[in-house]
Amino acid sequence: IKLWKNSIFSSHFFVSPCLTKLLTYFLGHMTDLINTEKDLVVSLKDYIKAEESKLEQIKKWAEKLDQLTDTATKDPEGFLGHPVNAFKLMKRLNTEWGELENLVLKDMSDGFISNMTIQRQFFPNDEDQTGAAKALLRLQDTYNLDTDTLSRGNLPGVKHKSFLTAEDCFELGKIAYTEADYYHTELWMEQALKQLDEGEVSSADKVYILDYLSYAVYQQGDLSKAVMLTKRLLELDPEHQRANGNMKYFEYIMAKEKEANKSSTESEDQAEKETEVKKKDYLPERRKYEMLCRGEGLKMTPRRQKRLFCRYYDGNRNPRYILGPVKQEDEWDKPRIVRFLDIISDEEIETVKELAKPRLSRATVHDPETGKLTTAHYRVSKSAWLSGYESPVVSRINTRIQDLTGLDVSTAEELQVANYGVGGQYEPHFDFGRKDEPDAFKELGTGNRIATWLFYMSDVSAGGATVFPEVGASVWPKKGTAVFWYNLFPSGEGDYSTRHAACPVLVGNKWVSNKWLHERGQEFRRPCTLSELE
Repeated sequence: IKLWKNSIFSSHFFVSPCLTKLLTYFLGHMTDLINTEKDLVVSLKDYIKAEESKLEQIKKWAEKLDQLTDTATKDPEGFLGHPVNAFKLMKRLNTEWGELENLVLKDMSDGFISNMTIQRQFFPNDEDQTGAAKALLRLQDTYNLDTDTLSRGNLPGVKHKSFLTAEDCFELGKIAYTEADYYHTELWMEQALKQLDEGEVSSADKVYILDYLSYAVYQQGDLSKAVMLTKRLLELDPEHQRANGNMKYFEYIMAKEKEANKSSTESEDQAEKETEVKKKDYLPERRKYEMLCRGEGLKMTPRRQKRLFCRYYDGNRNPRYILGPVKQEDEWDKPRIVRFLDIISDEEIETVKELAKPRLSRATVHDPETGKLTTAHYRVSKSAWLSGYESPVVSRINTRIQDLTGLDVSTAEELQVANYGVGGQYEPHFDFGRKDEPDAFKELGTGNRIATWLFYMSDVSAGGATVFPEVGASVWPKKGTAVFWYNLFPSGEGDYSTRHAACPVLVGNKWVSNKWLHERGQEFRRPCTLSELE
């Protein structure tokens, strides 16, 4: 057991001490962008060499004309009195300067500008850049990362350390500002200001930073700090129109606050209490989810833990596995979650990824009202669907799932392959349709999702766990393994303890594939028991 046991109770290192548009480019596609950028750099170097040669020609032309025009301007009439000079002046201005203009505008490398134009269509756009910034903010909240830690790139498991410049911090603050996210605006504007105060050379301007920062602080109710920051801004730029206007407004607000009567204060207090109640209704699961993502808050007692075993499993004496059983271990007891080790080979993983990559698109979820697939802001990943008939590898994987679960996969959904890049996540959700969602899988005609099989096709340096907030379970990605659990009791009732989430990927690239098995066809494979409660 010790040779291959990989318990979820082993320690995991995360950096210690709150959704957003999609991050369009995930690592599966971003690797192509890296190669594109490399090609552009090579092309740019060729362009520079060609331009240096061109500039040398232009420099010689300029030196020759400098001497000529210097002589001509001293005695214009005498110079032009020579007919050859008059002709050459006409020729230069009519012909040679035009040729020089064409030389200046010509792409001497014969490729860089055209290459740039072609490749630009594959570049990320403003929405993608905003999505990447929001992913950083999401990671900051989930993993309790302070701005200085994130700015300096001090993250666990990183291979290529990188840092954020003051200009980068300013850009993050601006993106948060456009979303009226004044909390993160303040954090990142302060970080940009701090780095500039420490002497970092940057194009970021303290005046602009203080302008955003003072307003963000004011929007969060800290009027005295907003006044202090505005005064600092005015010390740098006394004529700053908006800052002068804000200062007058702040002084007016401060005067009004002094005159505020008690009744208005009480009503504000009541409103704050109501807001706090709403927050409390939402935050508990969010807190549990984030704690589990950080590897905190596991609730299992030692006594329960002793009941978890690892074993060799033959699929209930399935002929394919009697002589070669697979390694299986218990991850959790209620709901019962089991992990299969060494269940998918590296070659199979690469085949599945290569089949999926050309089809990766924004992941979808079932709309409970319409029963149709739709995108959702709380699921940030890319996915593709693979059928068994298109590849022997996919067919073999489907058969393996059927053999080891004992469930019929003919009514299951296709194999879904998902790629979660940095910041990619799937917030707490149920895989099965609840009673208030009668049409959740109506179009499929195969009943509810009875069980979930999830392959981990990559290791993740930090983050990316699958967590179950209702019970406090965390399942960590390990390449080549798979986890399995039932979403429904034998009675057909939904098991609400299976509510789960995919934590944001902090460092690395997370590839998974899952199979959702449905009720139809399982009548004799997993029959109802005599007890309705089981």
